[in-house]
Amino acid sequence: MEKFDGIIIGTGQAGPSLAARCAAEGLETAVIEKDKFGGTCVNTGCTPTKAMVASARAAFMARRGDEFGVEIDGNIRVDLKKVKARKDELVQNSTKGVEGWLRETDNLTVIQGHAHFTNDHTVQVGDRLLSADQIFINTGARPFVPPALQEVDYMTNAEILELEEVPEHLIVVGGSYIGLEFGQMFRRFGSMVTIIEQDEEIIGREDPFTSRTVRKILEAEGIKFRLNSKCISAIQTEDQITVSVDCESGSPQISGTHLLVATGRRPNSDKLGLEHTDISVNDRGYIDTNDFLGTSVEGVWALGDVNGKGAFTHTAYNDFEIVAANLFDDDPRKVTDRILNYALYTDPSLSHIGMYEREARESDRNILIGYREMSRIARAKERGETKGFIKILVDADSKKILGATIVGIDGDEIIHSLLDIMYADVPYTTISRAVHIHPTISELIPTILQNLKPLK
Repeated sequence: MEKFDGIIIGTGQAGPSLAARCAAEGLETAVIEKDKFGGTCVNTGCTPTKAMVASARAAFMARRGDEFGVEIDGNIRVDLKKVKARKDELVQNSTKGVEGWLRETDNLTVIQGHAHFTNDHTVQVGDRLLSADQIFINTGARPFVPPALQEVDYMTNAEILELEEVPEHLIVVGGSYIGLEFGQMFRRFGSMVTIIEQDEEIIGREDPFTSRTVRKILEAEGIKFRLNSKCISAIQTEDQITVSVDCESGSPQISGTHLLVATGRRPNSDKLGLEHTDISVNDRGYIDTNDFLGTSVEGVWALGDVNGKGAFTHTAYNDFEIVAANLFDDDPRKVTDRILNYALYTDPSLSHIGMYEREARESDRNILIGYREMSRIARAKERGETKGFIKILVDADSKKILGATIVGIDGDEIIHSLLDIMYADVPYTTISRAVHIHPTISELIPTILQNLKPLK
């Protein structure tokens, strides 16, 4: 039995920083990784996908060159091998950086292999038994693939990153974040793309107007959508995959050359040996945690996607900050302190913070709304990026910003000015009276807030 002060299982966004902090505090710490260092974000999530989104945008803008008076001779062609090589270099640099950082940290032992619990405070990795009073689970999540689609050569977000040739016709099952990002990406690379969504609209968590806006933007680029279509089976021939759907209208079968399954994710808790512990999980497999990310076992915490409290890289890192603040800084930070915020990296992006409009309508608050189309913003017109809108919700009585949604160029950056005001817990007038730089898109934020109207 090897005894440590702390054990971190998994090196996603929360794990490495927590391991380094524990080691810096003088704790003899072990960090365990069964696969690639850096977790989903670095290897199959943010880093590779946003690198490829950038390549797709370069191709898209090249095709638009004539709009800006730029003449390009010949056809615009995407070399997916070069796109992949660029992506791979970024990923490898990030992965090696995380691994090197951990291996060079004093008081920190790096162990590679699959960890599973043998009791509340002991884990086994191969033939090694490790124990610690403090254990931190940061094992992330993986794609969920419905059984009806498992009999064909499907791809998830991991496998599609390894393609070296542009698919002729990509079928995407799932009209949410992963499916939409890859759908637009490969449409811009040159693929025909059909996205199948079982609900009546894509990205169902959004307000209907937001979802329709994003869908229309993607349709304008040639992406086909099949809504209200539940996949019931898939068959494969030598050169194509046919998906059968239960639908209200349209053909019950859709055929393509490649299939991406983007139907959600499941937590990596089922192979940790939790049945040998008193660590509780919910009916979806997420590890139950309190407001400080402690589990049902004293001295064991769960951070990142495995706890079901965020499912974003930035919330996973915030999990690290919460745990570290409580353990080492006498600072009682908690999960409920944070404000919902995320972005969908279609182009233009969709960014959201705080309350949705439907939630505002269902509340008993006196709500004000500010709204402006991107087509009414000078900077957006100058850049030829006029799709989308900015929407801000304000509590008329407290004068506090409740939420905002931006679909539009640079919205993922612009929205932070509103998010910071929310975290500062100050009135919207703090920003509505600010003088912003011209010409920018952000300069319209004060103007929008100066023209609030009752939400009807």
